[in-house]
Amino acid sequence: MSSENTARQGSAVDPCTDDDEIVTWWGLVIEGYHVTQAKLDAELAERFELAPASFDILLRLVRSPDCRMPMTRLAREAALSSGGFTKVADRLAAAGLIRREPCPSDRRVTYATLTDHGRDVADQARRAAARVLRQRVLAPLGVERSADLADVMRVLRAANGRECSG
Repeated sequence: MSSENTARQGSAVDPCTDDDEIVTWWGLVIEGYHVTQAKLDAELAERFELAPASFDILLRLVRSPDCRMPMTRLAREAALSSGGFTKVADRLAAAGLIRREPCPSDRRVTYATLTDHGRDVADQARRAAARVLRQRVLAPLGVERSADLADVMRVLRAANGRECSG
């Protein structure tokens, strides 16, 4: 029996025994994500002139109570450096999508708050994103496999996010 056949037989029991196979699997996950995300990013850029980080910020704000969040928390949750977040926030404010508001009880806190226009754009962009994802994820995978994919990625986030949060 060749070493390739032995590795393949072993992979039925333990996929980690075949290095090439597990590396290939992960590569396919990344490639699938990148090509799908590129379609989503292109749609949002074309229709709403939104970069991925801007869309992420708008989504987080539209889902937050009163459509606002402390800017430091928003930057942290969006995994942006303070300088990177400031640039995104400046662009969103210049476009009239957010405004900065001081916290009345703590001078150190500044909120990013969606404007009415920002809420409208966030809602439209979210609907456009859902349409793209229905076409590019749900149609080829189906509901059950799409939900399974989300569950699996949630497990990976939880398992691997612990190391980064310290």
